[in-house]
Amino acid sequence: MNLSGPFIKRPVATMLLSLAIMLLGGVSFGLLPVSPLPQMDFPVIVVQASLPGASPEVMASTVATPLERSFGAIAGVNTMSSRSSQGSTRVILQFDLDRDINGAAREVQAAINASRNLLPSGMRSMPTYKKVNPSQAPIMVLSLTSDVLEKGQLYDLASTILSQSLSQVQGVGEVQIGGSSLPAVRIELEPQSLNQYGVALDDVRNTIANANVRRPKGSVEDDQRLWQVQANDQLEKAKDYESLIIHYNNGAALRLKDVAKVSDGVEDRYNSGFFNDDAAVLLVINRQAGANIIETVNEIKAQLPALQAVLPASVKLNLAMDRSPVIKATLHEAEMTLLIAVALVILVVFLFLGNFRASLIPTLAVPVSLVGTFAVMYLYGFSLNNLSLMALILATGLVVDDAIVVLENISRHIDEGVPPMKAAYLGAKEVGFTLLSMNVSLVAVFLSILFMGGIIESLFREFSITLAAAIVVSLVVSLTLTPMLCARWLKPHTPGRENRLQRWSRRTNDWMVGKYATSLDWVLRHKRLTLLSLFVTIGVNVALYVVVPKTFMPQQDTGQLIGFVRGDDGLSFSVMQPKMETFRRAVLKDEAVESVAGFIGGNNGTNNAFMLVRLKPIKERNLSAQKVIERLRKEMPKVPGAQLMLMADQDLQFGGGREQTTSQYSYILQSGDLGALREWYPKVVTALRALPELTAIDAREGRGAQQVTLIVDRDQAKRLGVDMDMVTAVLNNAYSQRQISTIYDSLNQYQVVMEVNPKYAQDPITLKQVQVITADGARIPLSTIAHYENSLEDDRVSHEGQFASESISFDMAEGVTVEQGTAAIERAIAKVGLPEDVIVKVAGTADAFAATQKSQPFMILGALVAVYLVLGVLYESYIHPLTILSTLPSAGVGALLSIYALGGEFSLISLLGLFLLIGVVKKNAILMIDLALQLERHQGMAPLESIRSACLQRLRPILMTTLAAILGALPLLLSRAEGAEMRQPLGLTIIGGLIFSQVLTLYTTPVVYLYLDKLRHRFNKWRGVRTDAALETPL
Repeated sequence: MNLSGPFIKRPVATMLLSLAIMLLGGVSFGLLPVSPLPQMDFPVIVVQASLPGASPEVMASTVATPLERSFGAIAGVNTMSSRSSQGSTRVILQFDLDRDINGAAREVQAAINASRNLLPSGMRSMPTYKKVNPSQAPIMVLSLTSDVLEKGQLYDLASTILSQSLSQVQGVGEVQIGGSSLPAVRIELEPQSLNQYGVALDDVRNTIANANVRRPKGSVEDDQRLWQVQANDQLEKAKDYESLIIHYNNGAALRLKDVAKVSDGVEDRYNSGFFNDDAAVLLVINRQAGANIIETVNEIKAQLPALQAVLPASVKLNLAMDRSPVIKATLHEAEMTLLIAVALVILVVFLFLGNFRASLIPTLAVPVSLVGTFAVMYLYGFSLNNLSLMALILATGLVVDDAIVVLENISRHIDEGVPPMKAAYLGAKEVGFTLLSMNVSLVAVFLSILFMGGIIESLFREFSITLAAAIVVSLVVSLTLTPMLCARWLKPHTPGRENRLQRWSRRTNDWMVGKYATSLDWVLRHKRLTLLSLFVTIGVNVALYVVVPKTFMPQQDTGQLIGFVRGDDGLSFSVMQPKMETFRRAVLKDEAVESVAGFIGGNNGTNNAFMLVRLKPIKERNLSAQKVIERLRKEMPKVPGAQLMLMADQDLQFGGGREQTTSQYSYILQSGDLGALREWYPKVVTALRALPELTAIDAREGRGAQQVTLIVDRDQAKRLGVDMDMVTAVLNNAYSQRQISTIYDSLNQYQVVMEVNPKYAQDPITLKQVQVITADGARIPLSTIAHYENSLEDDRVSHEGQFASESISFDMAEGVTVEQGTAAIERAIAKVGLPEDVIVKVAGTADAFAATQKSQPFMILGALVAVYLVLGVLYESYIHPLTILSTLPSAGVGALLSIYALGGEFSLISLLGLFLLIGVVKKNAILMIDLALQLERHQGMAPLESIRSACLQRLRPILMTTLAAILGALPLLLSRAEGAEMRQPLGLTIIGGLIFSQVLTLYTTPVVYLYLDKLRHRFNKWRGVRTDAALETPL
């Protein structure tokens, strides 16, 4: 059956079909979103709970533990971790990748409701949750600065005006605000004055709460009119509160200003942000899932002038971070690489055929196939990203293969004197099954990725389907458009009318065939030696795979660095601020740095800070992001009590089910015995710090947070009529920035915050000045019923899967791979000799690397099995697929040897290159074997004669297709611009594998074919089955 026949007869229909493919693809291209990497949805839900004033241990035991028990009953929870700090608990739940996030959210809310009765009664509100996708980095950060307004006022503008407006922009998801908190009326009480006038803290709290209310008051009306009833029950500013009467002393009014300092401040004074040298409030903008980053950022930028106009004149709205320039540059570079690849492939065709008109035919197949692929991408909801564009770049060399095979076969018939129309029919029919075998088996390789599950399936789904779609469209084009054009564009062969290039092409081809025939004959006389080389190649594959350095993913240069400043446990906010300033100034003065933004305090704790470093474009700095980090580490001043950890921001983040780590890799120690964890954790940290393979280690250095424990004499307290609830209420009023009332505004709500004057919270001895009310109304100092003790405790308590845990974050030292670093860590931990109740777990990138390392051999095996099954079905043979698969070991050696020789690392991108090699290299064997079977079947040739003839006839298309694939991948290897670190490993793997396999398989394939043919005959003879070639008709 000739599938191409109807299309050769109907040129108009064929052209219109191709045009329809182009139109569908062109329209779809304009609708595709743009992103750095495919959308990866890690189903993560973050639950936040607060209890102002509670210690980390209290938060862990009374809030985190009840929530974790409820969450533990939810199906599909992959990891669950929590972190409790002063007054705050954060629980992170990561679900299985196939879990519906909306269904999980409903179950999380139900679990929160179920734990209501187990949570402390003093919580102002129930825990809240939000759905997040930690794999997606923010697309933009804006900063608000002013020389006139306070930070609280800037935060209010960001919350009430900017955040609302930005959230309405198409494509914008969550807008987070940091660097300060909402304005508030702060009441800082003087304990000595309160004691002098006999006023209790609760008296002040109740007076303020009762003086500031906002309740419905109804209306009055007569027969004609209606009046709304209002009252001056809302106090809005600090001056309104100063004159409140809280007590009468001998008939004289005692006002709030007599016992407290009342000011307009912020809700949380332990929170500060910056942009370069200015104090700032930051707006961190995230995109919605599937939104086009470039369009979203452009829309935000278009709104900025209007937003600036509604802000006070003294406020400056600055662009602190923008991911779009790097993404634009990366995608532009990928598009240029695609164009270069197309040009190189066309050049190959032109040089081999020496005919400009003939070279146009496969040239047309390339745009039709690639543009048609955009329609499939749109249909599947894909985006234009680094991986999908890499698939299209590689597809350039693959889609032209089919057209080359058809064109070369038809050209060969024309050169033999067959008229072009008849040659088109005959040539297309001869290679129809060959094309089907090559493409179906190639598609099987990439579609096998979809069955691998986990991170690899999610990450490479778009790559594999995009490439498979391009291959299928190419197959359609090569069986329709290509033979039709050959029938009408190629001229009949006229001896003696060749141009100079055609003569050079023909002579070069004759010379190559002659040399190949001589060497092939020698190989066929020494088949055992050739077969031995194949087995040696298999062994070399295994050896190289063991010794080649391995990593998870190439380190990207996104033009962004993330910095974490970790202070010693127990450092106060005022002590931490100057340390952060030292780091900020050191980073900002580096010549590669464009800007620095960040914040300190807030939910991260007073001794933690975050920094976002924006680098200059790579052409201006001439250093990779990693090199900039290494330089900053060397030049960074030593700051006692604090450490700055820098890491290159990555488009793909792992470890979303746990707290943000300060480095690329992390390990977790976990135990049900808190005492054992505290005993062995420092030993592990010491062992890891001694490893030269690691750098930027971030670990807890013991229990360094100072804690004051109030020891209450319960008998004495009972005699005086004081219970523990009264004691804790007094402490809560005095030291926890307690929010005691709400101020309602037309745009927002603000809090009234009460605490003792900060000068009375600087030393534990001031606890003696706090008084508590006894049962008979008397006021006694706390020291009457209690004393305090100082101790060192944790400033945060972490849980992993409901068990106490501690983490260690680190980076690999320069020149050290993940595999080498992981091996060194395992040896060091083994020497420590941990007990059975202390468990070590890898997390984040290290966890992802360990998981893929175990599954990589099975992935490759799965792809090989898929190819074998497909080829076995197509050829109706158990033996011939083995001959085709015998070409693959040489490709593996070439790829691994190239990586090893050039000092590279085997990553997931390299693994992707191996999958591609599995699909490409077997094409050569299919071209040979399919023709050899035809010659045996139709011309009665012996196996030796048929395979030799097939090798010589198919040499030119094999060389053309291989060289096209090599040159299609060459721009990937030579890329030096943005995004090159993702493309280079793929180019190196493919080119190295193709060159080595091209040399070897031209000789090993015919030898393996002959040996397996003998094996087939013996097996059939043993079974008593005929072995005529005519009986082996493929599908």
